[in-house]
Amino acid sequence: MKLEKILLILLVIIGVLMIVMGVKAGIKPPILTGLGFFIIAYLFNKK
Repeated sequence: MKLEKILLILLVIIGVLMIVMGVKAGIKPPILTGLGFFIIAYLFNKK
């Protein structure tokens, strides 16, 4: 249980970092990847 929460937090942090990097660079692929990490984290948490 604790490992799942740590992985969930890590996914969210990576998602935020990808979105920030994409916005700063002005390109869309990292932003979309960051959103994908949020979707994965949501599905992981839903389980």
